[in-house]
Amino acid sequence: MKERLVVIGNGMASLRFLERLTERAPGLYDVTVVGAEPQAAYNRVLLSSLLGGEVDEAACAFRGLDWYEAHGIRLITGAPVTEIDRENGLVMVGETHVLPFDKLVLAIGSLPIRLPKPGMDLPGVLTFRDLADVAAIRKAAVEHAKAIVIGGGLLGLEAAVGLARLGVDTTLLHVMDRLMERQLDHAAAGLVKRAMEARGVRVLLKADTAAIEGEGRVERLVLSDGTVLPADLVVMSVGVRPNVALAQNAGIETARGIKVDDRMQSSDARIYALGECAEHRGQVYGLVEPAYEQAEALSRHLVGEEASYLGTALSTSLKVSGLPVFSAGQIEAPEGAETVLMSDPGLGLYRKLVVADDRLLGAVFVGDIAEQGWCKELIRTGASMAEHRDDLMFGRPAAPAPQPLAA
Repeated sequence: MKERLVVIGNGMASLRFLERLTERAPGLYDVTVVGAEPQAAYNRVLLSSLLGGEVDEAACAFRGLDWYEAHGIRLITGAPVTEIDRENGLVMVGETHVLPFDKLVLAIGSLPIRLPKPGMDLPGVLTFRDLADVAAIRKAAVEHAKAIVIGGGLLGLEAAVGLARLGVDTTLLHVMDRLMERQLDHAAAGLVKRAMEARGVRVLLKADTAAIEGEGRVERLVLSDGTVLPADLVVMSVGVRPNVALAQNAGIETARGIKVDDRMQSSDARIYALGECAEHRGQVYGLVEPAYEQAEALSRHLVGEEASYLGTALSTSLKVSGLPVFSAGQIEAPEGAETVLMSDPGLGLYRKLVVADDRLLGAVFVGDIAEQGWCKELIRTGASMAEHRDDLMFGRPAAPAPQPLAA
């Protein structure tokens, strides 16, 4: 009899795990996947493009229902899991459905944070996290509406750009002195701010929200300095927190996330976690790349291979209003390191390398990110870059054109 494997969550991390598992050992487990959203796994990276009308919902889809059926995977959608009974090896779905398991994978993602300020529960205050959020924002983004996005991180920028593409009067508020302060230095963040403004997004930095006000729904936002901004729609994008309640209630060890070892195993040997809900070596990742690497390691482990997840060197690669941006490793030079800079604000080009002992510690590129893969590899391996400084800074020379054959 096959072991029963239940996967809670059907997001990008869950699907990558299922793909790798079925590639390596088709039919090894009796697999059931339970997703809280009504749709099968889709590409969250495209949510801003969906919001802005660049793509439709079909373009966000990954695998059709026929793929799950063809691989013998039972898929249950629109069904939140309410309880894990570890003693009896059961998962409670909704009020009545019960799924027995021998092994359990938690891929339950994270939850958007709402600021603990007055008015955050007013109608018209929305988050930007899933397809339902996109639908709600589009419904509220009527002609002549004034929208405010709170949060100058990656998701906040994407939400603001998406709203601007709809022709909505959009203001982006960020409490820090620069956008994406975890990934970008001041110079790079300045270029991103300029790109946002060129698309019609008003950007206010050092803008601390005090309250949202309105009679029955959002009408205005008040900053801590007393500034009042009219608003018909407020999109909250100030970060996420790992979804750990289900694990906590089951007595599984958690800190910021569900604590896992290098095999993605929790404090219960039958239960694993991966993606945004997992905490590995004290680190919680909110990005796709680490989730995919974790899915790779877990799939290998569950088919009996030797596999360990040792962590991911964080990097960010995106386009802001058509401006390519890349960041990896340390963005400010520690003591004893040096900074190599190339900047052309007029062309929107910026490159910064953080180097110590001919080893690349970090990189920030804006405008041209062609060398991003090479930079990530150098940071990950610690290989010497002594002979490659010019190529990293200015790009590798193009291969010479083939010479015509002699007559």
